[in-house]
Amino acid sequence: MGLEIKIPAVGESITEVTIAKWLKKDGEAVKRDEIIAELESDKATFELPAEADGTLSIQVAEGETIGIGTTIAEIGGADAPAADATPDATKSAATPAAAPSNDPISKGEENPAASDQAGYGGTPEDSATSDAAPAEAPSSGGTIEMKIPTVGESITEVTVSKWLKPDGAQVDRDEVIAELESDKATFELPAEAAGTLRHAVGEGETIAIGTVVARIEGGGSGASAALAAAPASAQAAPTPSQPAANAGTTSYATGTPSPAAGKILGEKGINAADVQGSGRDGRITKEDAQNAQAKPAAPAPQAAPAPAAPAPAAAEATTGNRNSRRERMSNLRKTVARRLVSVKNETAMLTTFNEVNMQPIMDLRNKFKDKFKEKHSVGLGFMSFFTKAVCVALKEWPAVNAQIDGGDIVYNDFCDISIAVSAPKGLVVPVIRNAEELSFDGIEKEIVRLAGLARDNKLTIEQMTGGTFTITNGGVFGSMMSTPIINAPQSAILGMHNIIQRPVAENGQVVVRPMMYLALSYDHRIIDGRESVSFLVRVKELLEDPTRLLLGV
Repeated sequence: MGLEIKIPAVGESITEVTIAKWLKKDGEAVKRDEIIAELESDKATFELPAEADGTLSIQVAEGETIGIGTTIAEIGGADAPAADATPDATKSAATPAAAPSNDPISKGEENPAASDQAGYGGTPEDSATSDAAPAEAPSSGGTIEMKIPTVGESITEVTVSKWLKPDGAQVDRDEVIAELESDKATFELPAEAAGTLRHAVGEGETIAIGTVVARIEGGGSGASAALAAAPASAQAAPTPSQPAANAGTTSYATGTPSPAAGKILGEKGINAADVQGSGRDGRITKEDAQNAQAKPAAPAPQAAPAPAAPAPAAAEATTGNRNSRRERMSNLRKTVARRLVSVKNETAMLTTFNEVNMQPIMDLRNKFKDKFKEKHSVGLGFMSFFTKAVCVALKEWPAVNAQIDGGDIVYNDFCDISIAVSAPKGLVVPVIRNAEELSFDGIEKEIVRLAGLARDNKLTIEQMTGGTFTITNGGVFGSMMSTPIINAPQSAILGMHNIIQRPVAENGQVVVRPMMYLALSYDHRIIDGRESVSFLVRVKELLEDPTRLLLGV
């Protein structure tokens, strides 16, 4: 058995990642510390280095989402295949004794060769012609305790939200049997071996990490059952894959969906036996499940005869394209959704509005933008004016720059301004550190740098955490007015909007000016109305007379 490559812990709140891209192919020789894959979480992209020299054996397909600590590949040396291909009596006998001392994941992987033979030979009752089957029965006929794995540093308990397999059901290795929920995310629980599932905890119960949630008895897997019934005419569908199985070219993974694929098939109501797997050893990948969208069309006519009369009328009354598609939410979108709901539920959020005459800033930009770009090699935009104005106002109204931590209020003497950026995979909020100390060109250069990293999906977690105040600009998309949601744990966020030529009164005269609405959403638990309104009025004053920013008045 080669060296297992597992998904490392990449952040306190990150519980799963997606295999974005394999940089090395299956069976390819790799060197220690050579980058073999790119991983994506809901916050950033990571590189996965090889932990040793050897031959790479990929176990998880590109595009699949898996939990922290999951084995995704093995690196074997020159003698690794020979060791795995020796199912002698000594190795088989050692397997049950060695398994209890290891973690639950390794129990089913102690001897890959024995695992494959158990899948081919089946249980002792199914064995009729193979002399090896009784010898392998002890290694697959024991009981494996499945415990709740560690899913995050700060998560101490989970709830069994739903059993996907009933008590007493036959399950295959890596088949998703339950969904677990914590206070931060939902997780899938895969079976650690093939056999009979026995529930140890009821649906809806909340249990601690490390608690036994189920037991898997015996070694009868879906693969062995299919082999036993292969001669029967009713099992015609699996038959083409059986000769390859008997030849030793498949494993427990054959015909088994990955966790992501299993969930997609379950949502579509498609039986895994009706899907041809294209992954390693015949595993059903996420792409296979998505491409199987047309399969449910066959059962539909069987259910139609009951309401026979209304069905044709409804079909005739509807014309045009009626297609729909289902896509799994990305990790980034799940995190954004969870945090937005949390902010709405846990803060006393309120929004105050004002408007700004943008003519002075536009005149200043038109006058100096060419010289500014020539000297600093960066354009002069509106964001640097807003950032400077916000930093001045935050110094005067420190509660807007503060945050609640338990029973305390943390006041910040610095201004780390978060700038909302629309990246290809969703909204990200990189942070400009100590923005109060930067000049106009320094702010513009930092915005260009962070926006470039966001577009290339190269922002790190450190670059997106720790801000004290957020600025978001919906005006670039045409928004005239909005109520932005606070970026927790911050206490306020400023929303910019589009610039519209509107009539306003100046010195008793009606004139047309480029006007922008500003919105300040704030947590009323820490920021009073006087502070929020005064803060926004101060920002308005600084923007309508930019010389105040230079003179500090």
